[in-house]
Amino acid sequence: MPSILSSTRGIPETGMTPKHIAIIMDGNGRWAKQRYLPRIAGHTQGVEAVRGTIKACIEKGVPYLTIFAFSSENWRRPAEEVKLLMQLFLAALEREVASLHENGVRFRVIGDLSKFDPRIIECVRHGEMLTAGNTRLHFTVAANYGGRWDIMQAVRKMIAQSSDSTMDFNESDLSRCLAMADAPEPDLFIRTGGECRISNFLLWQLAYTELYFTDTLWPDFNVSTLDKAILSYQKRERRFGQTSEQLASRQEIKDKILNENKV
Repeated sequence: MPSILSSTRGIPETGMTPKHIAIIMDGNGRWAKQRYLPRIAGHTQGVEAVRGTIKACIEKGVPYLTIFAFSSENWRRPAEEVKLLMQLFLAALEREVASLHENGVRFRVIGDLSKFDPRIIECVRHGEMLTAGNTRLHFTVAANYGGRWDIMQAVRKMIAQSSDSTMDFNESDLSRCLAMADAPEPDLFIRTGGECRISNFLLWQLAYTELYFTDTLWPDFNVSTLDKAILSYQKRERRFGQTSEQLASRQEIKDKILNENKV
């Protein structure tokens, strides 16, 4: 597994294009309600928005995209809606995985899959195996996922794998056991639908992520909305605990090295 630099233990390299974008896709139900349609119509249209976002990330050179499809708390929704969401998830898996593979996308799902129908689990594992060698875009779907669940399962895994009876663990020990251990921490977090919270999503990984909230409902999310989010990100000063003066000094050193290498 590649070594991933933690934003609280080092200063990650950043650029104009986010390496990793994480999205909470909110507003499907409200989108449908505005059009006097059943809620599932919003979720169905939301799948189209996912497809467009994957394409846009590939074109923009964003190597990691993670979406929050179904939280561990979403089981609290009406049973009929949950049933329809599971059917939609299965249909999307059966329809989209081959296309992801053809486009060089690595697909995987993080979360506790034990509550899902065996057919869904089978499709997930097939998709993960089929696309495991792809590197054009690392596309991760969080399903029956929660940030607190992730931390707890990482703690259990860390203890089970350890031979250290003193239990003298550090941040790196835990990080290696998280569901997203092989991906860089998100540079940019986007939440659609007008809500301004992270809703138990990637709690550990969002420590120094730039947060962007938009009123756009997820089914209406498109390249233009993504561009606005990235533009907002590009205007941020990512200090990671440093001062602005330190950042400027680091940039001067980088520019000097680049200029010397050009000579």
